[in-house]
Amino acid sequence: MFDNLTEKLQRAFKTLRGQGTLTEENITEALREIRVALLEADVNLNVVRDLIEHIRAKAVGTEVLTALSPSEQVIKIVRDELMALLGKDTARFKFASQPPTVILMAGLQGSGKTTTAGKLAAWLKKGGHRPLLVSVDVYRPAAREQLKVVAKSIEAKLYEGDTRGEAAGPSLVARLAQEARREARNMGFDTLIVDTAGRLHVDQDLMGEMEQLKKLLTPAEILFVADAMTGQDAVNSALEFHQRLGLTGVVLTKMDGDARGGAALSIRHVTGQPIKFIGVGEKPDAFEPFHPDRIVGRILGMGDIMTLIEKAESSLDRKKSEEFAKKALLGDGFSLEDFRDQLRQIKKMGSMESILKMMPSVGPFAGMQQAAKNVDEKQFVRLEAIINSMTSKERLNHEIISGSRRKRIAAGSGTSVQDVNQLLRQYAQMAKVFKQMGRGGLARNMMRGGLAGLGLGPRQKFGR
Repeated sequence: MFDNLTEKLQRAFKTLRGQGTLTEENITEALREIRVALLEADVNLNVVRDLIEHIRAKAVGTEVLTALSPSEQVIKIVRDELMALLGKDTARFKFASQPPTVILMAGLQGSGKTTTAGKLAAWLKKGGHRPLLVSVDVYRPAAREQLKVVAKSIEAKLYEGDTRGEAAGPSLVARLAQEARREARNMGFDTLIVDTAGRLHVDQDLMGEMEQLKKLLTPAEILFVADAMTGQDAVNSALEFHQRLGLTGVVLTKMDGDARGGAALSIRHVTGQPIKFIGVGEKPDAFEPFHPDRIVGRILGMGDIMTLIEKAESSLDRKKSEEFAKKALLGDGFSLEDFRDQLRQIKKMGSMESILKMMPSVGPFAGMQQAAKNVDEKQFVRLEAIINSMTSKERLNHEIISGSRRKRIAAGSGTSVQDVNQLLRQYAQMAKVFKQMGRGGLARNMMRGGLAGLGLGPRQKFGR
């Protein structure tokens, strides 16, 4: 979501390359471009003003490191200031001293609150916790049904309660909340996630109900869920909620969309509360703790290798990857069946676009983030379809695939003979490269370095 901001900041830094020293004149020109880039990214005006002044003071002051070039100096200063803006450390999730820990989800209608409640439950489950979900949105039956569907999809427990015969209102909300907490305590759930009602805008009824729930449940966390694509509207709403409820953190949804990123850079400064999680897709596992340093790295074009590694470690089958590396680099070579297994593993990490966007946009990786926009995700589906259309003998020995077999494979996979030929060429080239690497002794170094465990072998070669 920071693509445009990253590109414009890189342009601003470029104006300083070739300069011998930083002067008031050339820093003013660069800061003008940085200011425009931030405003176009929908960053709050007061935030931009403060940020620019802090950068200016450091850039022309005594804190500049003489060992760095002017552009490197400014990049370092901008990085430090963005880190100060977002918070230097990842905000910790709070747990109550006595279970259940109550988490109150707040936010306007349409912000993704219900989906986020489910994602948070899935994240907690992954960490060994036992979450219980409850919806106290008694005004919209569809909202309660949605949470029921979400809970089922992640195999989490839901407290439904009986709402028949009682009018929707604050008393029913309070009863459901109290019953859910009692259920969590009695059944051994250590966390209770309360999905609350939303409104199209902030009003007295909504705030009164939220204040009642806070007093009743004494939540350890009050998380404001904001749609990152709404920009400054999300920031303004967060401030209103915080002034009435005392938020403990923010969850930004749709961070994988085309938003300009201003909400992420403004919301902590305006509310004083940290961003704790971000939603980066529709799937239940498309939910990450917010790491300020990694986000700053993405903004400045430095990539996010740590998140990429974590995705690999959580998604890939390490044993399968090591077996593949052993066969490809140290043994008899790998088959098309092995190749298909690796393609399936890579798909588990998400789209190729999301993977490439985590790579740095400088040095040998320059252009990879731009190339991410042109990735044809359907190509992976076609490749797997082609391999699936082969017989087991053909997958184990590609040399028996004659012209007539290629026609049959193309017809069976809904592709062309040219597509089949291209796959076989790529596979043959990859096998040749791995064989050469094995002979050169690089294989053992890769195994020791853990690259095989990340499944990086085939991904590096494929698609070039």
